[in-house]
Amino acid sequence: MPALYILIPVAIGLVGFAIWLFFWAVDSGQYDDLDGPAHSILFDDEDPGHKAGIVEADESEGESKNEESPDDEDKRGA
Repeated sequence: MPALYILIPVAIGLVGFAIWLFFWAVDSGQYDDLDGPAHSILFDDEDPGHKAGIVEADESEGESKNEESPDDEDKRGA
């Protein structure tokens, strides 16, 4: 019986901590978008309709325009 005098306050404290932790997680946005990360793995990065694909495509187009091929140097030299 004397053990209950210790275990009941400890159990109430743990439950209180768990409730506080849950509300902290909700307030910090941990549960805002549960489906987005699960579905994003299904999209290809090079898909033009996907936001990540658009950004990567724009970056790769900019790099390819700045790069010169060896044929371009021959045309300028001639």
